[in-house]
Amino acid sequence: MWRTRAAAACVICQSLAKSNYGIKRKSPLQNLHLVSRSIHHPYYSSSKFQRPPLRISIQQFSSLNRLPFHKTKLLNVKYGYQSYRNFWLARLASRLLRIRYIILGSAVGGGYTAKKTYDQWKDMMPDLDDYKWIVPDFIWELDEHIDFEKIIKALPDADDLAKLLPDFDKIGESFASLKGFFSPGYNLVSEVIGASDLLLLLGSPGETAFRATDQGYDNDKQYKKVSDKEKIDQLQEELLRTQLKYQRMLERLEKENKELRKLVLQRDDKGIHQRKLKKSLIDMYSEVLDILSDYDASYNTQDHLPRVVVVGDQSAGKTSVLEMIAQARIFPRGSGEMMTRSPVKVTLSEGPHHVALFKDSSREFDLTKEEDLAALRNEIEIRMRNSVKEGCTVSTETISLSVKGPGLQRMVLVDLPGVISTVTSGMAPDTKETIFSISKAYMQNPNAIILCIQDGSVDAERSIVTDLVSQMDPQGKRTIFVLTKVDLAEKNVASPSRIQQIIEGKLFPMKALGYFAVVTGKGNSSESIESIKEYEEEFFQNSKLLKTSMLKAHQVTTKNLSLAVSDCFWKMVRESVEQQADAFKATRFNLETEWKNNYPRLRELDRNELFEKAKNEILDEVISLTQVTPKHWEEILQKTLWERVSTHVIENIYLPAAQTMNSGTFNTTVDIKLKQWTDKQLPNKAVEVAWETLQEEFSRFMTEPKGKEHDDIFDKLKQAVKEESIKRHKWNERAEDSLRVIQHNALEDRSISDKQQWDAAIHFMEETLQSRLKDTESVIEDMVGPDWKKRWMYWIGRTKEQNIRNETKNELEKLIKCNEEHAAYLANDEVTTVRKNLEARGITVDPCLIKDTWHQIYRRYFLKTALNHCNLCRRGFYYYQRHFVDSELECNDIVLFWRIQRMLAITANTLRQQLTNTEVRRLEKNVKEVLEDFAEDSEKKVKLLTGKRVQLAEDLKKVREIQEKLEAFIEALHQEK
Repeated sequence: MWRTRAAAACVICQSLAKSNYGIKRKSPLQNLHLVSRSIHHPYYSSSKFQRPPLRISIQQFSSLNRLPFHKTKLLNVKYGYQSYRNFWLARLASRLLRIRYIILGSAVGGGYTAKKTYDQWKDMMPDLDDYKWIVPDFIWELDEHIDFEKIIKALPDADDLAKLLPDFDKIGESFASLKGFFSPGYNLVSEVIGASDLLLLLGSPGETAFRATDQGYDNDKQYKKVSDKEKIDQLQEELLRTQLKYQRMLERLEKENKELRKLVLQRDDKGIHQRKLKKSLIDMYSEVLDILSDYDASYNTQDHLPRVVVVGDQSAGKTSVLEMIAQARIFPRGSGEMMTRSPVKVTLSEGPHHVALFKDSSREFDLTKEEDLAALRNEIEIRMRNSVKEGCTVSTETISLSVKGPGLQRMVLVDLPGVISTVTSGMAPDTKETIFSISKAYMQNPNAIILCIQDGSVDAERSIVTDLVSQMDPQGKRTIFVLTKVDLAEKNVASPSRIQQIIEGKLFPMKALGYFAVVTGKGNSSESIESIKEYEEEFFQNSKLLKTSMLKAHQVTTKNLSLAVSDCFWKMVRESVEQQADAFKATRFNLETEWKNNYPRLRELDRNELFEKAKNEILDEVISLTQVTPKHWEEILQKTLWERVSTHVIENIYLPAAQTMNSGTFNTTVDIKLKQWTDKQLPNKAVEVAWETLQEEFSRFMTEPKGKEHDDIFDKLKQAVKEESIKRHKWNERAEDSLRVIQHNALEDRSISDKQQWDAAIHFMEETLQSRLKDTESVIEDMVGPDWKKRWMYWIGRTKEQNIRNETKNELEKLIKCNEEHAAYLANDEVTTVRKNLEARGITVDPCLIKDTWHQIYRRYFLKTALNHCNLCRRGFYYYQRHFVDSELECNDIVLFWRIQRMLAITANTLRQQLTNTEVRRLEKNVKEVLEDFAEDSEKKVKLLTGKRVQLAEDLKKVREIQEKLEAFIEALHQEK
């Protein structure tokens, strides 16, 4: 009878194991709250790397994990994994008599014995309704998802089972001989029965399976209460130990799965599949956010794309929470000082290697190496300091960082500067307001997930960030609250129930989707992530907060927090990204319409394209300098140089030498003064003239309009390029020395070879003297006032001072007429004579006024005399060439001006050669360098290329790029879904 019952039960069990009837396929996870669902979040979506589930009617779960138990050894026996032995009698008996039914029957019999034992223990157990929180809610709801009618219909009748049973009497002797062979199976059954007793004793999910089968019998039955407190504590500790045991098993499986995924990703990364890998979803989404962060539009385009905004009071542990989620110590650390000085956008994604890299850099930091971690922290700190403007403490500029690694949850987080209550010394006065404005700007995004970090070791009344979060999200529909430093809070807080009130959302004036408690280390900056994880696990294992049910298992550890935040982030992305794509599509249409109405005949060139166009124009204009003819260069150089040195030549060389009495003294004086001038001033003055001439020609080519093709939008850029290029250009210093030698040799030559040069020198001298005479006449007219014609025609008169100077002029002219060979200076007795003559007519004159008037009167007289002498020297070339000495016709001044004219021509030729061969090319090189520097400096381009047209084109480019990337992201999101 026992054999028949065992065999029937074995067949029933086998039918249940192979059949799928009675189990509703739809999982109840969709009905759970977000925080509860975070417990059941699958670590990896791909079924490729999951273990096959147990083929039983109900899966078993622990309260801390979502992974089914390992396959039992019973299944291994079932599937024929027992060792093969070469006994023909055993093989014959196994095939004919189905001996494995005996083993399974024994297991069922053991289960029946366990059920009897369970019924006895159940009567002795206290009422455990108060401890239902230990088991997740979905386990208690499994009864609703099991259809027992289908199970009953699927079971065979007893007569059918009896026909399948073998004749055990005939094989009794064979079974006795094989007793040793089947002893491992019996031992396995014993172990299963023992494990079943333990699960039933602890009230594990295995209890649910029996409750499900006996639902009608146990619905109205109540547990008896036992007042033995020690037994309850003992059972509770045993349950916690079991939960931690399964948690460690889960972590081990996760680690193995992570290694497998790492190998697969590495294989794809090396190109074994010979296919081009697409960008991950999170990388595509991060690119969109990077473009939006650089979007400087003036059209108020709203950015409502989701991201996780991390806010909290200063030193509340924001950075530590981010590091635990990223699984690396990547941020700079300080003790009580502000370390986060600008927003840091961290994009977490999965990859084969644990690395980090910046958006604008190709360098990868290996997060498994301490030296790379130190370099990364240092680089982040440098970027933060560089982003902060002078006179400020924090910056609004976002630093974009991407972190990849195996097992990381995909999401985008933005770490904001910590909220402060007091501005301390060394901070800018507006630091507090700036931090508040930055935080509000990120949190007012209706699709942003707010991760509110609160320090559990300080009094709740000192919190600032909770009020700010409650203002931005009063309903708490997108806020997740995180209580940090729970280990310190448990030690320092007198009333542990206060922590429970915080986690239940009853203490702070804010609402949230979920509440989490985490431990992010002991405060030592040198701790590794692994040590912090071990410390966190150890703390919650021994914490009274869990033992006394103040905290629930799914509300602790950063791992559960990371799962919940990632789940909430992607849910928000899926709900809002298409709406944002439509908003950018409408913005693009508006901008395109505005461009067509305002600039119908112009192409849409953004700032970079306009800069390239301007760059080509500038380089063409620089090349045009090389097309200037040598004649044009030399004419400009000679004319400009003579304008600079003519005053020195006339006043300091010619006039003093002309006062001498004979030609020998004249030539000696001229040679001495020319030598001094050449050694000290002339070469330097010539180089200055050449450099200024080059600048003027360069400016002329850069600024002159090009007709209809001229675009005034480039004027500011061209002016900046011209100024910067000229500033960087330095003339070759060796040119001045070589020029000095050339000029000295030119001035030493006195031999005029032909009449044409002689006439040219006379013409040059006449032009110079006439120009000086005209200037002198103008000065005298200003001194003495208008003559009688102007006074009668224009009805103007002389002033009192002009009348005095006019009378003085008349007296001085009489003095010159009396002595036409008068010296250039008045003697004192002559000054006295003039003054007394004027006093006799009632005019009081100062001696200084007499000398000043004499200088201009004598200068006019000398220039007129020199011009008359030039006219006489036109026929003097014959005497000069034959070296005749004629006291009445000495033309030494003509030779002087010929020497000056020849020096100017030779100097202009020399400077022209240096300009065309060297300086123009160096200037072109400087212009290219300046353009390259401007191209790399985006701020410079924004300043130099401004205007509504540029801004509109720039906005069009940005909006198109954002829309295209969003559409590609949405398509990839649908494909993944």
